[in-house]
Amino acid sequence: MRAPLAQIFQEEEAEEINMTPMLDVVFIMLIFFIVTASFVKEAGIDVNRPEAATAVKKERANILVAISDKGEIWINKRQVDVRAVQANIERLKAENPQGSVVIQADKKATTDTLIKVMDASRAAGVFDVSIAAQEG
Repeated sequence: MRAPLAQIFQEEEAEEINMTPMLDVVFIMLIFFIVTASFVKEAGIDVNRPEAATAVKKERANILVAISDKGEIWINKRQVDVRAVQANIERLKAENPQGSVVIQADKKATTDTLIKVMDASRAAGVFDVSIAAQEG
């Protein structure tokens, strides 16, 4: 004798896999990876840094300022006038009060531009200023 139609539908429903717990786990893992990810900040241009035998890697460099060989100043992928460096660093310091400034100056950049950027960062209240160099 054949099974009643209602019994056949109940068997098919019992064979389905419940996807809700798996989706919950995937969603929680996604949130975990987003929260724990560290994002790399870039100044905006690639510079040819000078070599230094005593260069030390700095782990927490939050405010990156790049100076090109032509004297252009770049902060957060934007070219900035030397008069606006202090205001930009003050804004970035307000976002992260523990941040330090790392100046990535090209080998051919003038010392005058480098000193102006250092003075602007100190005037903005950031006294932890470093100059980037390649390990040599």
